[in-house]
Amino acid sequence: MKYFISFLVLSVFLSASLFDFSYLEEAKKAYNDKNYTKAQENYAKVNSDESKFNEADSLYRQKKYKEAIEAYESIIEPKLEAKKLHNIGNSYAQMKKMDEAIKSYEDALKIAEDNDTKFNLELLKKKKEEQKKKENKKNDKDDKKNKDDKKNKDDKKNKDDKNKKDSKEKKESDKKKSGEEDKNKEKKEAEEKKQQKQMNEQNKTQAPISNMEERKWQKMLNQRGVNTLMIPLNKGKKENESNLW
Repeated sequence: MKYFISFLVLSVFLSASLFDFSYLEEAKKAYNDKNYTKAQENYAKVNSDESKFNEADSLYRQKKYKEAIEAYESIIEPKLEAKKLHNIGNSYAQMKKMDEAIKSYEDALKIAEDNDTKFNLELLKKKKEEQKKKENKKNDKDDKKNKDDKKNKDDKKNKDDKNKKDSKEKKESDKKKSGEEDKNKEKKEAEEKKQQKQMNEQNKTQAPISNMEERKWQKMLNQRGVNTLMIPLNKGKKENESNLW
C-alpha cells in the first residue's frame, strides 16, 4: 500500500512536471514571438516564483504596469528580490510615478549592486531634478504673470479712480463757477437796476432846462465854436438873454 501511494504521488508529480514543461515551452515560444498575452497565460499556469516573474514581465510588455507590479509583489523567492524590485521600479517609472520608482531602485541596490539599476536610478533622479527646475521656472513665470496682472489691474483701478475723482472735481468746479457766474450776473443786474433807479430819481428831482437857458447854452457853444446836435426843446417867448447865466 505504501509503495502504491508513493507511486501515485510520483506519477502525479511527473504528470504535473510534464504539463509545466509544456506550458513553459509554449510561454517561451509565445514570448519570443512577442505574443505577450499568450505568454502571460501560459506562465500563469505554472506555480513557481520563476514563472510568476516571467508572467509579470509579460504583463509589463503589454504595458499593463499596475498588474505587473501586483505580479512582481507576489514573488517571495529571496534570490529574485533585487531583480523584482528593479522591475517594479521600471513599472513605476513607466507610470510616471518617479518617487515610487526611485525608492524601488534604491531598495534593490541595498540588496545587490547592479549597473542597470544604478543607471536607471541616476537617470530618474536627473529627470526629476530637471522636472523640478521646469516646475519652479513655470511657477516663477506664473508668479510674475500674476504680479503683472495685479499691477495692471491696480494701475487700471487707480486710473479709473483718478478719472472719477477728476470728473467729480470738474463737475463741482463747473457747478461752483456756474454759481459764481450766476451770482455775478445777478449782482450786475442788481447794480444796473440800482443805477437805473438812481438815474430815474435824479431825473425826477432835476428841474427841466427852460427855453431861455437852452438858448443861452446854445449861444455859448456857438461862440466857442463847438457844434452840437442839441435841438430846441420848445418854441416860445424869448426871455432876457443879455446875461449868459
